[in-house]
Amino acid sequence: MGLLMSIFTWWEGATIGTMLSLGGKTRVGEDSLGNVYYEGGSDVHGRPRRWVIYNGPNDASRVPPDWFSWLHHQIEGAPDESLPAARGWEKPAEMNLTGSRSAYRPSGALEAGGHRAAATGDYEAWAPEA
Repeated sequence: MGLLMSIFTWWEGATIGTMLSLGGKTRVGEDSLGNVYYEGGSDVHGRPRRWVIYNGPNDASRVPPDWFSWLHHQIEGAPDESLPAARGWEKPAEMNLTGSRSAYRPSGALEAGGHRAAATGDYEAWAPEA
């Protein structure tokens, strides 16, 4: 990211002001997407202040569930220390794909051709008189 872009834009990552404010804060960890998590100071309730510096566009859906729990004080320590290891059947977290080429489009969606399969006969429309 160029210097001018990091001074004036917030939607493509942390600005210079944000990076300067990290002085004296503790780097807690990094997730699989490259987002970095910090803790330092305290909020108005006396709890430690926590935040994330995104690796790429600022999109809250890019925070995995375990780190979301840490950011919102649902767990105390970093997820690596506080949570059990992921089970084999768990899928890795994905960011919200709405609006992208990878978004889910059911068979009746206009982007997927606009045609859906005919009803199979197990559906009966609701009528207010019934």
